[in-house]
Amino acid sequence: MWKIVIIDDDRNVLKGMRRVIPWDELGAEWVGEAMDGEEGLRLIRQTQPDLVITDIYMPVMNGLEMIEHLRSDDFLGKIVILSGYTDFEYARQAMRLNVVDYLTKPVSVATLKTVLHKAVTLIREEHVKHMVQVELSERLTRYQPFIEREWVKSVVSGTLDRPYREDDELPPAYGFWKKARHLVIGIEIARDARVNAFSIADMNLIRFAVRNVVREIASEIFSTYAYTELHGTRSAVLIHPGPSLAEAELRMNLRQFGSEVIESVSRYLKVNLRMGWGRTTQHWGQISDSTEEAFRAIELRESPALKGFELYEITGEICSPETHPLPRPVKFYQELTSAIKNGHAGLAYRLIEDQFQSLEKSRKLMPSEVQLIAGELWGVITYSLYEVGIVVNEMLSDRLPQMEIVRLTRLDSLVEWLQSTVSEICRSREWKGSNKHRHAVEFMLQYIHENYAEDVTIGELADKVSISRNYLSEIFRNIAGDTFNNYLTRVRMEKAKELLLEKNMLVYEVADRVGYKNVPYFSNLFKKHVGVNPTDLTKGSIR
Repeated sequence: MWKIVIIDDDRNVLKGMRRVIPWDELGAEWVGEAMDGEEGLRLIRQTQPDLVITDIYMPVMNGLEMIEHLRSDDFLGKIVILSGYTDFEYARQAMRLNVVDYLTKPVSVATLKTVLHKAVTLIREEHVKHMVQVELSERLTRYQPFIEREWVKSVVSGTLDRPYREDDELPPAYGFWKKARHLVIGIEIARDARVNAFSIADMNLIRFAVRNVVREIASEIFSTYAYTELHGTRSAVLIHPGPSLAEAELRMNLRQFGSEVIESVSRYLKVNLRMGWGRTTQHWGQISDSTEEAFRAIELRESPALKGFELYEITGEICSPETHPLPRPVKFYQELTSAIKNGHAGLAYRLIEDQFQSLEKSRKLMPSEVQLIAGELWGVITYSLYEVGIVVNEMLSDRLPQMEIVRLTRLDSLVEWLQSTVSEICRSREWKGSNKHRHAVEFMLQYIHENYAEDVTIGELADKVSISRNYLSEIFRNIAGDTFNNYLTRVRMEKAKELLLEKNMLVYEVADRVGYKNVPYFSNLFKKHVGVNPTDLTKGSIR
């Protein structure tokens, strides 16, 4: 309901106005009246009406003086003047104060209704416009962390568009990059039999659990860092070694970080990681060079950085044909999988053609190299789509891609096979669907893992992504492979397990840390999901 205030020193006018205004028709309500400008000013400041109907000539403070004060207060409501004076100077001052209309007494009921309808229409239009602006502002605020993460991912993977690679384009939060050094640590989840058997929900949970471990250890060793998910089972940590940090000390920090992450993930998650790091770069525009080096170090496994750990550092030239037939595989894989995940088949075709045309001009590939590229691409595509709920092997059930890869011996046959595979994926009924929905679920997963200790509900997230609650529940289950509530509980239980194994907190403290005030309820849930009571972990009865 729109709120209306009437101000006039004539009681008969006040009474008559309240009687003739079509309140229901306007969708409005009376919220107060006053008989002089000073009293009216107090009333308006107290009730904040949408529309003020006021006389000009009144005792104590006249209407124009009152309006002057309201404009100084940045009052945004509409004002209609109803005056017994037709003085031009009054009318001119009223227009300068941006009133909706200036009516002279006596005024007909029809004219009054017309003016009030005009005022309410303006109020309604401005209200809608304001709500849209507020919603856009709230969405930008909500999605700002998500946008920044995507920007960091683009820098790390090398997919950031060239116009945005200048110092002037750095977001304010990353202004310190201009004078910093940069180094990327690559992380890869080993694709063993156990990982291959994970459900979609399990895989998402493992990836986020790895992220939590990495971030916790990184915050203890590095003063500043950024963690970003890449394609498939790969992620990266970007650090900024200080100018006074000696190379030997940097390598010691990297070995400590890598060994602690690998050991913690193995102990808590029963998952094996491979890690490697690239060289330090002086300009943030070269960060992706360090990324390519980090993952090439992992693939080559020629320079172990620490005995007993799959932790490697780069040696030699990163882009030499001897290390990999593709000049920049991380960038290419990231761009290709992004295009496929968003259903952009045309963009995927162009990326494939551009990549392999340039490769064909540079050198002739051996059959083993063709198969190497095809095998890597198949693995990357499979795991990248798996993380958003697409099981490629089920989608292409009538094909045996592994057998097809063995028969690929020439570059042109590789390109044809790859484009055909991408086309089939993008055409598949299982792949049809709204990109908005997939982005919404990705946002929800991220939100759960960052706010699991809060009272997170599907209704709250439905408001954030502008999708109805019931529909969002269905979308989440289809894409994430689990119900929202069950997934949230599993995230909480995994974090609780991690905290209990550290043996630094009591059970009731852990329960509170992961979002449960009721300790018995927490204990029952924990036993259901983990298989043992939380007290068993604090006593060290299981490994």
